[in-house]
Amino acid sequence: MCFNENFQLTILETSDVHGNILPINYSDNSSTNYGLGILSTLITKERQLNPNVLLIDNGDMLQGTALTYYHAKINNKLTNPMIEAMNLMGYDAAVIGNHEFNYGRAYLENAIKTSNFPWLCANILNKTTGKSFTDKPYIIKIFNNGLKVGILGLTTKYIPNWENPETIQDLSFEDVVDTANKWLKVMKEDEATDINIVAYHGGFERDLETGGPTEVLTGENQGYELCMKVSNMDVLLTGHQHRAIENLSINNVLVLQPGCNGELLGKVSFDLSKEFGKWSIVKKSSKNISVKFFEVDNRIFNSISNIETKAQTWLDIPIGFIEGDMLITDHLNARLKDNAFTEFINNIQMAVAKVDISNTAIFDNNCKGFGHNVTMRDIISNYKYPNTLKVLSLKGSDISAALEKTAGYFSIVNGEIEVNKGFVYPKLQHYNYDMWEGIDYVLDISKPINNRITKINYKNAPLQMDRNYAVVMNNYRAGGGGDYLMFKGKPLLKDIPIDMAELIANYILERKTIKATVNDNWKVIK
Repeated sequence: MCFNENFQLTILETSDVHGNILPINYSDNSSTNYGLGILSTLITKERQLNPNVLLIDNGDMLQGTALTYYHAKINNKLTNPMIEAMNLMGYDAAVIGNHEFNYGRAYLENAIKTSNFPWLCANILNKTTGKSFTDKPYIIKIFNNGLKVGILGLTTKYIPNWENPETIQDLSFEDVVDTANKWLKVMKEDEATDINIVAYHGGFERDLETGGPTEVLTGENQGYELCMKVSNMDVLLTGHQHRAIENLSINNVLVLQPGCNGELLGKVSFDLSKEFGKWSIVKKSSKNISVKFFEVDNRIFNSISNIETKAQTWLDIPIGFIEGDMLITDHLNARLKDNAFTEFINNIQMAVAKVDISNTAIFDNNCKGFGHNVTMRDIISNYKYPNTLKVLSLKGSDISAALEKTAGYFSIVNGEIEVNKGFVYPKLQHYNYDMWEGIDYVLDISKPINNRITKINYKNAPLQMDRNYAVVMNNYRAGGGGDYLMFKGKPLLKDIPIDMAELIANYILERKTIKATVNDNWKVIK
């Protein structure tokens, strides 16, 4: 006799939460409507609707807010607040994201050690052992009715282009397509899985409908390629690009991406049927659910209240004063002509590195610059990444190429300068537009891309293309991050392994009062 059995499976995905737990904007403590604390309430509701739930985080969880910075850099003797919250929420698995490495290996490894769930990482291998960095490329979840669900974790292989080499020197980053085919075959044939989920901290390199490339195919994002070239994959959970992608299949692979900061909860629903001992998929769908109408889970709030209170006290410690105007009120204008805030950051970098050429960026449009009173809250809010500094030896031709690259940030639309759509979609990339100090330059956006530099001077004379110059920049850019490949592999003159937020704070503490200056060494014209 044959018995049919029906079963509903729910997969919940978070991704790119970036340290957000409580619905707080740490720059001014204003309220937001996202974060793990609210996600937890929604996840509890989903578990009430269907107890057959798998909860997966898809990476970039540990870094991103003043709270996580405080724990990582100031007081890591306390329990990691992100892990505390995730343990309470009952995650089944997490995937390593590229930003997981930002606070160093010891910090990441302690986070993994204190998690009540496995971290998955199939394509980042220990060079000595050849095994997964986390020792778990995949896990198998077996439900009471015998359904076997495999979860494979993958991470963008592009991390060596961003991360400090010493942090990852014993690791190799393998291609995700080759890795996925290898392990999914093992899972399907040796483990006899019924459903296979691939959780990939990476996004899509091609248009989801036409398949045409939407970026330079560097291997940073291989989601489309995974769908087209990998067998035995039922669902592809993605991230990294901070996009909201739902209810879409590529080559019969259901895909999902739930934005960033905990604004959305990704949900995959499976209707399954078992006949003659074999499970089959009757229906599958994916969607993103907004968390903005839910309240914070008090369990999460209470679990981190101690470190939250300490962090808030630390954030309001006075550092010094600004004389003049160092505020950013119009982000486009701040990128069109020299401004006091970026000049100040470049001046700090040059002073610390003892060189006279520097570049930096306004990372996003939440950056407000500095008012009269400067606190640690202001510093962390404006310089949000835990970058260190490197001094490279660059040819004048490298600097010229970098300026042409950065000039691609702009387009002219109806006679007005706007941000090029490629820096807005599919992911905001304001952090990939650099502003320089120590050279005088003009970018003419009326000219074609790669022909926009009309002036580059160094010490009142034209920059010499074949001469070597010492240039300080953050470690992300020095490694070629943002596709500034002209910097990659260049001679390293000096490594300054101190976090930029600390360097900014020390600089202000030593001087107490900083005068806002603008020397107008660069501008953008049309």
